[in-house]
Amino acid sequence: MDRPRVLFLCTGNSCRSQMAEGWARKLRGDRLEPFSAGIRADGMNPLTIEVMREAGVDISGQWSKSVGEVADLGFDYVVTLCGSARESCPVFPGTTVVLHRGFEDPVDLLREDMSWEEKLQVYRGTRDAIGEFVLELPDWLTDSGDSRTVLHLPEDGGVLPG
Repeated sequence: MDRPRVLFLCTGNSCRSQMAEGWARKLRGDRLEPFSAGIRADGMNPLTIEVMREAGVDISGQWSKSVGEVADLGFDYVVTLCGSARESCPVFPGTTVVLHRGFEDPVDLLREDMSWEEKLQVYRGTRDAIGEFVLELPDWLTDSGDSRTVLHLPEDGGVLPG
């Protein structure tokens, strides 16, 4: 059986979606084929690369992409990881199922007076939350729905109803 193609979509493809793709390749690469993109491409965030490296996930070979650069790959699932991506998510052809599980952008949690280590700590929290989500993600995948369906995944990590 072919592995489902999953696109993790975020605003700038510099942090949350990159983390999700990295975790999915490491933890679930045997069960799904992960990709990431953003509504726009903002470049790779060095704090993201560092905290993923600390967790044993090398994303330094990944690059920031816009959704337009990958839209033709044919995804089974699109997982939006922020409100902006959910609101701006294009319609994908075929039977693509759109899922939403929002994660706060660590950039929004930073203050100017924070040390590098304090900033890393903020990113580690996002990294760990996304890693836990990705571990359970294949259990939520379903072969029903279409590109007009948006399933909101539980914020507490529980399973989808039904």
